[in-house]
Amino acid sequence: MIHTNSPMSRHKMNWFQKFMLICSGGNLHILRKTPSEWNKFSGIGGVILFTAVFASLSGGYALYTIFDNLWYAIGFGILWGLMIFNLDRYIVSSIKKTGTWGNQLIMAIPRLILATFLGIIISKPLELKIFEKEVNKQLNTIIQRNKTQLQAEMNARIMQQSGPFEQEKKQINTKIQEYQKAFDSAATELEKEILGTKTHLTSGKTGYGTNAKRKEILKQQRRTDLENYQKQIAPRLHYLDKEISKVYNNIETERAKTETAEDRFNGFAARLQALDELGKNSSVIAAASMFIMGLFICLEISPVLVKLISSVGPYDHLLDKTENDFRLYAKEKMEKGNTATDFRISKFRKDIESNSD
Repeated sequence: MIHTNSPMSRHKMNWFQKFMLICSGGNLHILRKTPSEWNKFSGIGGVILFTAVFASLSGGYALYTIFDNLWYAIGFGILWGLMIFNLDRYIVSSIKKTGTWGNQLIMAIPRLILATFLGIIISKPLELKIFEKEVNKQLNTIIQRNKTQLQAEMNARIMQQSGPFEQEKKQINTKIQEYQKAFDSAATELEKEILGTKTHLTSGKTGYGTNAKRKEILKQQRRTDLENYQKQIAPRLHYLDKEISKVYNNIETERAKTETAEDRFNGFAARLQALDELGKNSSVIAAASMFIMGLFICLEISPVLVKLISSVGPYDHLLDKTENDFRLYAKEKMEKGNTATDFRISKFRKDIESNSD
């Protein structure tokens, strides 16, 4: 044990060292007695502090892309940074140097996995900010691609919904064309008959004779058939045109709303998609993104690794002794309590037996 009158205990701790030691998650009371450990724990505390700062910037930027509100982003960024700060302190402080190295490694593996996961979470929003210009350009590409796909889907829906009406309208128009063709044919034959043009259907005699009169009657009949059919089918054509127009208007309204939503396709998830596509299209951006993510993973796991690979120091011995003293004290108190309870029970039984006699 290091006594308070030893030379090491006379080292003065300035406010910055104290703050760094608090950030490290170490026991400040024990660290005051172990000045040789201050540099190691100050370094660990500095890494934890700067990781929390980067986490605040990362979380704030992520929330700003979601809500587009500066004050919400600042508030959430500070809250997120404090949470990461507290979690990192807990991860580091929970690693004990007692026991074999294998046991320490087994205890550290879940903490390393958690630290790696936190490093990935912190790095992604910062990657989006670093590659912001490239991400914005890729977002425009994605928006245009989505609009093209949307237009194709809308066209397919128009064909599906208006198809029966269009088909019926096409059949009606075909029927009208047949009536029109029959009328035009009758008018042509009448003209040829009057002019004396010889065909297999005309007499070849010039003038308005018996054949011409018969063809005049046929022409009038064909005109009557055409006009009667057009008059009969007009309400149905009007209904079909109205239904087709309704389909176009409904889908056009929906398309306009969807395109408006597509124009606002710039949220956090959309930017992650754009960054992912950039990485697939450009090996340079993919490599840079991996390096950035690796950097933050290294920052997150470095305090855990420092605690893991460092040798057992005075702080660890004092911490182990302090915890052991508390364990012994708690065990002693429990034993005393159990003994006192057994004594009272025994005395109570003797009193009962004496009273019964």
